[in-house]
Parts: sequence; structure tokens; C-alpha cells
Amino acid sequence: MDPEVSLLLQCPPGGLPEEQVRAELSPAYDRRPLSEGDKAIAAIWESRLQAQPWLFDASKFRLHSVTLAPTGSPGPQLLLRLGLTSYRDFLGTNWSSSAAWLQQQGAADWGDKQAYLADPLGVGAALVTADDFLVFLRRSQQVAEAPGLVDVPGGHPEPQALCPGDSPLHKDLPGELVVHELFSSVLQEICDESVRRFQEMDMWAELCPSAKGAIFLYNRVRGSPT
Repeated sequence: MDPEVSLLLQCPPGGLPEEQVRAELSPAYDRRPLSEGDKAIAAIWESRLQAQPWLFDASKFRLHSVTLAPTGSPGPQLLLRLGLTSYRDFLGTNWSSSAAWLQQQGAADWGDKQAYLADPLGVGAALVTADDFLVFLRRSQQVAEAPGLVDVPGGHPEPQALCPGDSPLHKDLPGELVVHELFSSVLQEICDESVRRFQEMDMWAELCPSAKGAIFLYNRVRGSPT
């Protein structure tokens, strides 16, 4: 397997519907604070902002662990244990040059190599067309992660979608609503990135006005920005 990829868990063939997934949120599932504080994370963030001023921080769900129930067990089959983190912390831990060292420290200090990492939960879709093609997108150059590389439609589910404000609290995020946000956010990413962002591709300049109008109308009917 490619060293950039690891498999955490594989669900049964056919996947799991929303009602078979449960989320448990707790501060115990947050990233462990570093002994020296967040100075290094803050410094990385400030450096990023200077080079990429379009970046913005936001809360994210943190994936602490996941459990799949034995086949045939009653009730929800998949349990997600989630904390809260931020995009700033993600860039300052997982995406930093010290990520491997942080994993070593986490294993030594807590018996958990992910203890000091933000580990934000993302969503992505293997989108298959009616004629059996997979949909891939080229990432913008104005992103912090993997600029310009090819990706699947995806992103991050947002705690603020359930609890507006800069600092949502675990107690204000009911598990069933979090699960719904996970499922609905990936559908929204498919609509936003696969259709609306077509305007950002070079091919947009080759469309005649009637084709552009059809896409604008489609977006309006779906309630997406034009």
C-alpha cells in the first residue's frame, strides 16, 4: 500500500446508512495539549497567514477512535468517538514538519501516537457517474493542503453548522445531529465542487452563453450559490 495511505476501518460491503452510525462527543476525545503550550502551532499559523492570507480558522470535529460492532449486533453498527479541534491546529500538527516527532511524543507520553495531533474528521466521496466513470477534481492552488493535486469531492463537516459561533461546545452538539451533518456535508461537497466549481475550470471559458445559463439555472434550482 502507498505509504501516504493507511486503512483505519472498513465497513461492510454496501456501507452503512445514517441510522446505523452513532457519534459520541466528549472533551476526553480532544487533542492533548502540548507541554510547552501552543506557541509552535500559533507560529506556524501566523507564517501560513503571511504566505496564504486567504486561509481562515474554524472548528472541526476530531476523530479520536472508531468502533465497528460485530456482524448481527443490534443497534447502530458504527461508533465514532469525536472531540473538537480547529483548522489552525491541523496545520500546526498533522500538516507540520514536526508531525512524526509529535507522534513519537504521543506514544511515549500517552501510549497514543495521535494524542498530540488535531486529526480533523473529513468527508470524501467516490462519485461514480451513470456511465461508470469516477469523478476527480483538481485542487485549487489557493489551499493549504495539497495545492494543485487531483482529489475526490470532499471537505470537512462543520460543528458551526449545528452550533453557530466561534467556539462550539461538546455539550451543544447532539450525537444524532452530528451524524446527520457528516452525511449531509458530503452531499453538499459533491454539489458544490462537482457542479458549482465548474465555473472555475478552464473549460468554463469555452462554454457558449446558453450552456453557462443552464448551469446557473441548475445551481439556483438546487439552492447553491451561482
